[in-house]
Amino acid sequence: MATERTLSSSHDIASHSADRTKRVLIVRIGAMGDVLHAMPAVAALRDLHPDWFIGWAIEPAWSVLLQASTDHHRITHKAGRSESRPLVDRWHPFPARGWKKRLFALSTLKEIYSVSRELRACEYDLCVDMQGSLKSATAGRIAGAHVFVGPAKARETAARWLYGRQVTTTSTHVVEQGCELLGAAVSETLKPAAVTLPVNPQAEAWCDRLLTQTSSIEGKFAYLAPTAGWGAKQWPAERYGAVAAALGRAGYHVLVNESPGHRFADAVVEASGDVAISVPCSVEQMLALMRRTGVVIAGDTGPLHLAAALERPLVGLYGPTDPARNGPYMADASRARVLRHESSKTDHSRHANTESGLLQITVEEVVEAALELLRTGQDKVKV
Repeated sequence: MATERTLSSSHDIASHSADRTKRVLIVRIGAMGDVLHAMPAVAALRDLHPDWFIGWAIEPAWSVLLQASTDHHRITHKAGRSESRPLVDRWHPFPARGWKKRLFALSTLKEIYSVSRELRACEYDLCVDMQGSLKSATAGRIAGAHVFVGPAKARETAARWLYGRQVTTTSTHVVEQGCELLGAAVSETLKPAAVTLPVNPQAEAWCDRLLTQTSSIEGKFAYLAPTAGWGAKQWPAERYGAVAAALGRAGYHVLVNESPGHRFADAVVEASGDVAISVPCSVEQMLALMRRTGVVIAGDTGPLHLAAALERPLVGLYGPTDPARNGPYMADASRARVLRHESSKTDHSRHANTESGLLQITVEEVVEAALELLRTGQDKVKV
């Protein structure tokens, strides 16, 4: 079931303690895009060692991304019985965002203690911090693994103090850096492997009803994800609205992802002249929508990388982050259009206002790229 944290019921902690199959803990707490970027390395490890027990410490909100079990990962037991394996055998809840809001509450201390006991009970041989922050390094440290490995160039310098071993990576893209890091930790060469994302029947049925209600046709609607992790990466709502209006005039429906706690989607709908339709949805529902959309339009944010993982056509709007490092990672690069003005400078400082270079990307450029992908997709369907 999607809510279970032990994803492979036939491989519980006790059995692994007895036979001492290698036990590896991945720490990549969040956010969505970062979790997706780490998954190809873990998939490569699973392919290479299907019998190993792999755990993952993660924000509960993103755990659904790990919960696909397919024939792509298959193990054959000594008795001849064969079974498909999920990407990870167990995920451990590490709700750091919630804890931060109530850091000194007794309930928070109890939850941290409970997670610590759970992690230590799994008796991990190796823990690899694929995030490089102080909170992820802390999670790895309390797991009590025999070996704790992290990046030499951690996102937060203090995180390096907690590692037992540091790995220097040389790749440009963060997906390939993850393969370098995890590969060095297990003394193997890992190349990014295909990732399978879950299919939720209830979410698929919800998507069918939504498309019927909005008169959207599969492959002939655009999906906009306008919010971003911080303001500098966020293209203005009025421009997303103008894009939606232009696509509407061209005969396409437009759905807008409504993020919890944001009114940005409402601003996009208003700017579109009510052409666009705001859609609040869960991660499972977003997956269902993206599998049916003709194009996804977003900045450097989780939904864009979800579209890339699904190999869906996409238009990426980049400003202060470098697409060479954080761009959509896809097997078929022809499905992606990445727009970034030459004046943009890489800067991960969390400024509140839209980066000046990102503002140089015009509505016309985005519409042109989106229409090209939409029309190409329809031509392929006709063929």
